Amino acid sequence: MTASPTLTAPPMRVRGSLADRVVNYINEQVAAHMLKPGDKLPTETTLMSLLGVSRTVVREAISRLQANAVIETRHGIGSFVLEPRRESLGLAMVPATTLADLLSVMELRISLETECAGLAAQRASERDLANIRAALDAIEATSRVGGDSAAADLRFHVAVAGATGNRYFVDILTQMGTALIPRHRVDSPSLAQSDPVAYMARVNMEHEGILDAIARRDPEGARAAMRMHLSSSRERLRRLSSASEEGVERTV
Repeated sequence: MTASPTLTAPPMRVRGSLADRVVNYINEQVAAHMLKPGDKLPTETTLMSLLGVSRTVVREAISRLQANAVIETRHGIGSFVLEPRRESLGLAMVPATTLADLLSVMELRISLETECAGLAAQRASERDLANIRAALDAIEATSRVGGDSAAADLRFHVAVAGATGNRYFVDILTQMGTALIPRHRVDSPSLAQSDPVAYMARVNMEHEGILDAIARRDPEGARAAMRMHLSSSRERLRRLSSASEEGVERTV
Protein backbone atom coordinates (compact mmCIF):
# COMPACT_ATOMS: atom_id res chain seq x y z
CA MET A 1 0.00 0.00 0.00
CA THR A 2 1.39 3.37 -1.00
CA ALA A 3 0.54 6.97 -0.20
CA SER A 4 -1.76 9.00 -2.42
CA PRO A 5 0.07 9.93 -5.63
CA THR A 6 0.09 13.53 -6.86
CA LEU A 7 -2.48 13.95 -9.64
CA THR A 8 -2.96 16.79 -12.07
CA ALA A 9 -6.30 18.40 -12.91
CA PRO A 10 -8.01 17.15 -16.09
CA PRO A 11 -8.98 19.41 -18.97
CA MET A 12 -12.51 20.80 -18.76
CA ARG A 13 -15.12 18.47 -20.24
CA VAL A 14 -18.57 19.49 -21.35
CA ARG A 15 -20.50 16.23 -21.63
CA GLY A 16 -21.80 14.14 -18.74
CA SER A 17 -22.75 14.96 -15.16
CA LEU A 18 -20.19 16.21 -12.66
CA ALA A 19 -20.13 12.79 -11.00
CA ASP A 20 -19.57 11.18 -14.41
CA ARG A 21 -16.55 13.42 -14.92
CA VAL A 22 -15.04 12.48 -11.57
CA VAL A 23 -15.60 8.77 -12.25
CA ASN A 24 -14.09 9.07 -15.74
CA TYR A 25 -11.11 10.98 -14.39
CA ILE A 26 -10.30 8.36 -11.75
CA ASN A 27 -10.77 5.56 -14.29
CA GLU A 28 -8.40 7.35 -16.68
CA GLN A 29 -5.79 7.73 -13.93
CA VAL A 30 -6.06 4.01 -13.21
CA ALA A 31 -5.83 3.11 -16.91
CA ALA A 32 -2.74 5.33 -17.27
CA HIS A 33 -1.15 3.73 -14.16
CA MET A 34 -1.03 7.08 -12.42
CA LEU A 35 -3.12 5.30 -9.80
CA LYS A 36 -2.00 1.70 -9.23
CA PRO A 37 -3.55 -1.16 -7.25
CA GLY A 38 -3.00 -0.44 -3.57
CA ASP A 39 -2.63 3.31 -4.05
CA LYS A 40 -4.66 5.47 -1.71
CA LEU A 41 -7.09 7.81 -3.44
CA PRO A 42 -6.62 11.52 -2.70
CA THR A 43 -8.89 12.82 0.06
CA GLU A 44 -12.37 14.17 -0.70
CA THR A 45 -11.10 17.69 -0.06
CA THR A 46 -8.20 17.22 -2.49
CA LEU A 47 -10.50 15.86 -5.21
CA MET A 48 -12.95 18.72 -4.64
CA SER A 49 -10.18 21.27 -5.12
CA LEU A 50 -8.53 19.43 -8.01
CA LEU A 51 -11.72 18.86 -10.00
CA GLY A 52 -13.75 21.89 -8.92
CA VAL A 53 -16.74 19.92 -7.63
CA SER A 54 -18.69 19.62 -4.39
CA ARG A 55 -18.29 17.03 -1.66
CA THR A 56 -21.65 15.50 -2.64
CA VAL A 57 -20.40 14.98 -6.21
CA VAL A 58 -17.18 13.37 -5.01
CA ARG A 59 -19.09 11.01 -2.71
CA GLU A 60 -21.47 9.97 -5.49
CA ALA A 61 -18.48 9.26 -7.74
CA ILE A 62 -16.78 7.26 -4.97
CA SER A 63 -19.96 5.18 -4.55
CA ARG A 64 -20.01 4.40 -8.27
CA LEU A 65 -16.35 3.43 -8.27
CA GLN A 66 -16.94 1.15 -5.27
CA ALA A 67 -19.93 -0.46 -6.99
CA ASN A 68 -17.81 -1.09 -10.07
CA ALA A 69 -15.00 -2.62 -7.96
CA VAL A 70 -12.48 0.04 -9.00
CA ILE A 71 -11.80 1.08 -5.40
CA GLU A 72 -12.66 -0.02 -1.89
CA THR A 73 -13.14 2.23 1.11
CA ARG A 74 -11.73 1.30 4.49
CA HIS A 75 -13.47 3.32 7.15
CA GLY A 76 -11.21 5.64 9.03
CA ILE A 77 -8.37 5.04 6.58
CA GLY A 78 -9.44 6.03 3.07
CA SER A 79 -10.21 4.63 -0.38
CA PHE A 80 -7.77 2.38 -2.22
CA VAL A 81 -7.44 1.24 -5.83
CA LEU A 82 -8.24 -2.42 -6.35
CA GLU A 83 -6.65 -4.92 -8.68
CA PRO A 84 -8.28 -4.88 -12.14
CA ARG A 85 -11.47 -6.87 -12.33
CA ARG A 86 -11.53 -10.32 -13.85
CA GLU A 87 -12.71 -10.83 -17.40
CA SER A 88 -16.46 -10.39 -17.74
CA LEU A 89 -18.81 -13.32 -18.12
CA GLY A 90 -19.64 -12.23 -21.64
CA LEU A 91 -23.21 -11.25 -20.84
CA ALA A 92 -24.81 -8.95 -23.40
CA MET A 93 -26.63 -6.56 -21.08
CA VAL A 94 -28.96 -4.42 -23.21
CA PRO A 95 -30.07 -1.31 -21.30
CA ALA A 96 -33.64 -1.50 -20.04
CA THR A 97 -35.74 1.09 -21.90
CA THR A 98 -39.33 -0.04 -21.27
CA LEU A 99 -41.40 -1.00 -18.26
CA ALA A 100 -41.51 -4.56 -19.59
CA ASP A 101 -37.68 -4.58 -19.60
CA LEU A 102 -37.55 -3.32 -16.02
CA LEU A 103 -40.06 -5.94 -14.88
CA SER A 104 -37.90 -8.61 -16.50
CA VAL A 105 -34.84 -7.27 -14.68
CA MET A 106 -36.76 -7.38 -11.39
CA GLU A 107 -37.74 -11.03 -12.00
CA LEU A 108 -34.08 -11.88 -12.57
CA ARG A 109 -33.04 -9.97 -9.46
CA ILE A 110 -35.59 -11.72 -7.26
CA SER A 111 -34.39 -15.17 -8.27
CA LEU A 112 -30.70 -14.26 -8.10
CA GLU A 113 -30.48 -11.96 -5.07
CA THR A 114 -32.84 -13.94 -2.85
CA GLU A 115 -30.34 -16.80 -2.92
CA CYS A 116 -27.45 -14.35 -2.52
CA ALA A 117 -28.97 -13.14 0.75
CA GLY A 118 -29.41 -16.69 2.04
CA LEU A 119 -25.84 -17.65 1.24
CA ALA A 120 -24.55 -14.39 2.70
CA ALA A 121 -26.26 -15.22 6.00
CA GLN A 122 -24.34 -18.50 6.08
CA ARG A 123 -20.95 -17.22 4.93
CA ALA A 124 -20.54 -13.49 5.70
CA SER A 125 -17.35 -12.48 7.51
CA GLU A 126 -17.13 -9.50 9.85
CA ARG A 127 -15.54 -7.55 7.00
CA ASP A 128 -18.45 -8.47 4.71
CA LEU A 129 -20.92 -7.20 7.31
CA ALA A 130 -18.92 -3.97 7.61
CA ASN A 131 -19.02 -3.53 3.81
CA ILE A 132 -22.80 -3.97 3.75
CA ARG A 133 -23.19 -1.50 6.63
CA ALA A 134 -20.94 1.01 4.85
CA ALA A 135 -23.13 0.78 1.75
CA LEU A 136 -26.26 1.45 3.82
CA ASP A 137 -24.57 4.44 5.45
CA ALA A 138 -23.72 5.77 1.96
CA ILE A 139 -27.35 5.43 0.84
CA GLU A 140 -28.57 7.32 3.89
CA ALA A 141 -25.92 10.03 3.54
CA THR A 142 -26.80 10.59 -0.12
CA SER A 143 -30.53 10.62 0.63
CA ARG A 144 -30.10 13.25 3.35
CA VAL A 145 -28.70 15.74 0.85
CA GLY A 146 -31.25 14.89 -1.83
CA GLY A 147 -28.75 13.12 -4.09
CA ASP A 148 -29.25 10.15 -6.40
CA SER A 149 -28.58 7.09 -4.26
CA ALA A 150 -28.80 4.56 -7.11
CA ALA A 151 -25.02 3.99 -7.14
CA ALA A 152 -24.91 3.49 -3.36
CA ASP A 153 -27.93 1.18 -3.60
CA LEU A 154 -26.09 -0.92 -6.19
CA ARG A 155 -23.11 -1.00 -3.86
CA PHE A 156 -25.35 -2.46 -1.13
CA HIS A 157 -26.61 -5.27 -3.37
CA VAL A 158 -23.10 -6.01 -4.67
CA ALA A 159 -21.84 -6.10 -1.06
CA VAL A 160 -24.49 -8.70 -0.18
CA ALA A 161 -23.41 -10.71 -3.23
CA GLY A 162 -19.79 -10.38 -2.14
CA ALA A 163 -20.66 -11.84 1.26
CA THR A 164 -21.59 -15.13 -0.45
CA GLY A 165 -17.93 -15.73 -1.26
CA ASN A 166 -19.04 -16.58 -4.82
CA ARG A 167 -17.36 -14.22 -7.26
CA TYR A 168 -19.82 -15.02 -10.05
CA PHE A 169 -22.69 -13.40 -8.17
CA VAL A 170 -20.58 -10.25 -7.87
CA ASP A 171 -19.57 -10.34 -11.53
CA ILE A 172 -23.17 -10.66 -12.73
CA LEU A 173 -24.53 -7.88 -10.51
CA THR A 174 -21.63 -5.58 -11.34
CA GLN A 175 -22.07 -6.11 -15.08
CA MET A 176 -25.75 -5.33 -14.81
CA GLY A 177 -24.80 -2.04 -13.18
CA THR A 178 -27.34 0.63 -12.24
CA ALA A 179 -29.96 -1.02 -14.47
CA LEU A 180 -30.53 -3.05 -11.29
CA ILE A 181 -32.01 -0.02 -9.55
CA PRO A 182 -35.40 0.93 -11.07
CA ARG A 183 -35.52 4.42 -9.49
CA HIS A 184 -32.50 5.23 -11.67
CA ARG A 185 -35.01 5.23 -14.56
CA VAL A 186 -38.42 5.92 -13.01
CA ASP A 187 -39.74 8.28 -10.36
CA SER A 188 -40.16 5.60 -7.68
CA PRO A 189 -41.44 7.91 -4.89
CA SER A 190 -44.26 9.17 -7.15
CA LEU A 191 -44.96 5.63 -8.28
CA ALA A 192 -45.27 4.57 -4.64
CA GLN A 193 -47.52 7.60 -3.97
CA SER A 194 -45.12 8.74 -1.29
CA ASP A 195 -42.90 11.76 -0.69
CA PRO A 196 -39.20 11.11 -1.42
CA VAL A 197 -38.12 11.23 2.23
CA ALA A 198 -40.77 8.74 3.36
CA TYR A 199 -40.09 6.52 0.36
CA MET A 200 -36.35 6.33 1.03
CA ALA A 201 -36.98 5.76 4.75
CA ARG A 202 -39.10 2.72 3.85
CA VAL A 203 -36.53 1.40 1.37
CA ASN A 204 -33.74 1.84 3.90
CA MET A 205 -35.82 0.00 6.52
CA GLU A 206 -36.09 -2.91 4.07
CA HIS A 207 -32.31 -2.79 3.57
CA GLU A 208 -31.78 -2.82 7.34
CA GLY A 209 -33.99 -5.90 7.59
CA ILE A 210 -31.81 -7.71 5.06
CA LEU A 211 -28.60 -6.83 6.89
CA ASP A 212 -30.12 -7.74 10.25
CA ALA A 213 -31.04 -11.24 9.01
CA ILE A 214 -27.59 -11.74 7.49
CA ALA A 215 -25.92 -10.61 10.71
CA ARG A 216 -28.14 -13.03 12.71
CA ARG A 217 -26.97 -15.89 10.48
CA ASP A 218 -30.60 -16.48 9.48
CA PRO A 219 -30.59 -17.72 5.85
CA GLU A 220 -34.37 -18.09 5.53
CA GLY A 221 -34.94 -14.72 7.16
CA ALA A 222 -32.43 -13.10 4.81
CA ARG A 223 -34.06 -14.70 1.77
CA ALA A 224 -37.49 -13.54 2.92
CA ALA A 225 -36.26 -9.98 3.59
CA MET A 226 -34.59 -9.71 0.18
CA ARG A 227 -37.58 -11.21 -1.63
CA MET A 228 -39.96 -8.79 0.11
CA HIS A 229 -37.70 -5.82 -0.74
CA LEU A 230 -37.42 -6.68 -4.43
CA SER A 231 -41.04 -7.82 -4.76
CA SER A 232 -42.21 -4.43 -3.47
CA SER A 233 -40.32 -2.73 -6.31
CA ARG A 234 -41.74 -5.21 -8.81
CA GLU A 235 -45.30 -4.54 -7.67
CA ARG A 236 -44.85 -0.78 -8.01
CA LEU A 237 -43.58 -1.30 -11.55
CA ARG A 238 -46.52 -3.58 -12.32
CA ARG A 239 -48.98 -0.92 -11.20
CA LEU A 240 -47.34 1.59 -13.49
CA SER A 241 -47.27 -0.91 -16.35
CA SER A 242 -51.00 -1.60 -16.03
CA ALA A 243 -51.73 2.14 -16.00
CA SER A 244 -49.81 2.92 -19.17
CA GLU A 245 -49.10 1.22 -22.48
CA GLU A 246 -46.10 3.43 -23.13
CA GLY A 247 -42.37 2.88 -22.46
CA VAL A 248 -40.24 4.28 -19.67
CA GLU A 249 -39.06 7.05 -21.99
CA ARG A 250 -42.27 8.96 -21.13
CA THR A 251 -41.65 8.47 -17.40
CA VAL A 252 -38.04 9.53 -16.97
